[in-house]
Amino acid sequence: MPTPQFVAEERDGRFVRQSNRFTDRISRDSSSPAGGGPDERGRWPVEPGRYRLIWSRACPWAHRAVIVRALLGLTGAIGLGTVDPIRDERGWRFTLDPDGRDPVLGIGLLSEAYLATDPTYEGRVTVPAIVDTLTGRVVTNDYPQITLDLATEWVDFHAAGAPELYPEPQRAELDELMADVYADVNNGVYRAGFASSQDAYQEAYDRLFARLDALAARLSDGRPYLMGDRLTEADVRLFTTLVRFDAVYHNHFRCNRNKITEMPVLWEYARRLYRLPGFGDTVDFDQIKRHYYLTHEAINPSGIVPAGPDPSVWLA
Repeated sequence: MPTPQFVAEERDGRFVRQSNRFTDRISRDSSSPAGGGPDERGRWPVEPGRYRLIWSRACPWAHRAVIVRALLGLTGAIGLGTVDPIRDERGWRFTLDPDGRDPVLGIGLLSEAYLATDPTYEGRVTVPAIVDTLTGRVVTNDYPQITLDLATEWVDFHAAGAPELYPEPQRAELDELMADVYADVNNGVYRAGFASSQDAYQEAYDRLFARLDALAARLSDGRPYLMGDRLTEADVRLFTTLVRFDAVYHNHFRCNRNKITEMPVLWEYARRLYRLPGFGDTVDFDQIKRHYYLTHEAINPSGIVPAGPDPSVWLA
């Protein structure tokens, strides 16, 4: 039986993730003036201080955007709003803010921005979402493109010495690698966890661990990162799944062939990333565990949140 909020994404026992509804982009090639809306191609102007990135500390898709924002030194250019890790039937809530409303957007629910943009929207409200503070409209919830645009469209506002996370000479290889990581690992854990048939679960499980084994083999030649000596977008995307793996995916989503701590190459790699600024300091294991174990009632009807694992192992 699928978890209630994901019922619309179940097909013959398989979890099929919904497409992203808002796919406009913030681009330095926008023909719109400062303060303007999207141009005829859906491109909004790059303007520091104008946009607000909404995330949940629990969500791996949103976490990657926050890591990239930090790595590139964009924390002063793009505001950050944080939703409560516990979703109710209305979706993501700003209950972490003192008055239960985002202090910039003035909304209590992220769904308010979604409906202000498309009053007919009936899909699942997701993070990350970039919201225009001038109009209250959602610019994009297209999580794969958000981070790529932070790396390529906001270059005039990158900090000195910021890493080149999406280097042009390697983009073809990066795109292929990230597509495999998404299909089998990032989304693969969800395909296993939300499967409602044994066959669907087994397929996702097999593909997940085959890909983790392949990634471990790729890193076993001593390279510090997936693309060699350079940190890239691919590392960010893999990290947000690896850091949640033992805490939630191994048990809650039944991805239990191995823990990451039991896969030496991946464990060393994940800890290396964890120690970098922007990575470990943006991880909140308490919110991660509470989100997964308290919002997927069909998987964990008791609502009990596991006490472990001990997060100190990441710095041991």
